[in-house]
Amino acid sequence: MGIRLPSVITNVKQILKLQRDVPRGHLAVYVGDIETRKRFVVPVSYLNHPSFQDLLRQAEEEFGFDHPMGGLTFPCKEDTFVDLTTQLGAS
Repeated sequence: MGIRLPSVITNVKQILKLQRDVPRGHLAVYVGDIETRKRFVVPVSYLNHPSFQDLLRQAEEEFGFDHPMGGLTFPCKEDTFVDLTTQLGAS
């Protein structure tokens, strides 16, 4: 199974367009149901944490590389995400 380069480039362009107002060293992500989806800005360092990587795997299983908001979207409840990021910020 090969990677379709045009679709990957399109997705990267969409993500970069949405990231323009994000501080250096951070990443914007979307969390929640379609009706209540909320945007969060988190440090890139969170990507290395095992709990955050579990969310990344869930997002991959749910959306693949075609995220509905054009940016990284996590299929979890907002309060779950806030709890996780609060724990990561405290460590």
